[in-house]
Amino acid sequence: MGSFSIWHWLVVLAVVLLLFGGKGKISALMGDFGKGLKSFKQGVKGDEAEGEASEQANRSVTDDSGSTKSSSKSDQAVKG
Repeated sequence: MGSFSIWHWLVVLAVVLLLFGGKGKISALMGDFGKGLKSFKQGVKGDEAEGEASEQANRSVTDDSGSTKSSSKSDQAVKG
């Protein structure tokens, strides 16, 4: 009872082959799903990097006299 029989392993093998093997529609779908996840992760990392870069650019803006002034949204809200 504690170990798997040959029938259990055959069912598991059939499911794995159905999802990931062959050249069927399901394997293509699973491959596209994997590519989509990879692209999503890269996009999230790219958005974080862009957000940090734009945040740093907004922190220090030079005016005509050459001095730096803070132009964050919280400072603009306080100034009115």
